[in-house]
Amino acid sequence: MATKLRLFLDASVIIAGIASLTGASGIILSLCEAGQVQAVVSEAILDECQRNIQRKLPEMMPRFQRVMKALKLEVVPYPPLEQVRRCEEIIHRKDAHILAAAIEARPDYLVTLDATHFLKDPSVSQKSGLRIVSPGDFLEEVIRTGSTGEGEYST
Repeated sequence: MATKLRLFLDASVIIAGIASLTGASGIILSLCEAGQVQAVVSEAILDECQRNIQRKLPEMMPRFQRVMKALKLEVVPYPPLEQVRRCEEIIHRKDAHILAAAIEARPDYLVTLDATHFLKDPSVSQKSGLRIVSPGDFLEEVIRTGSTGEGEYST
């Protein structure tokens, strides 16, 4: 039996998935909920999601709480400060904690909607050793290969 792919999810993906179940981010959350892939997040990302949903989408808070319970998340702790500081040399300071936590977690993919700091800068992937993709790019790969790592993917 193949091992499930582990996806380190940025807050942007979680929030977008909560806001729209039919977009690529929502589909990824559904794959996680169905046990097809494993969602990995940091404590800081969960805090950021909760803070932003309460502030910008308070009507979505019940859905957020329900989905977070259903996902069986692998939660990694706040990354060590030294690791965050090293990551500040690779990426914008506000995103260094995300990169540091993802490096510590060693996922198959870091999935993000942050085009400016993650997706459009190939040096971030090269220097971190992480495979960084958008939700849409991840889903295209799943469709192309036909697998999420846990047997065949079926819609």
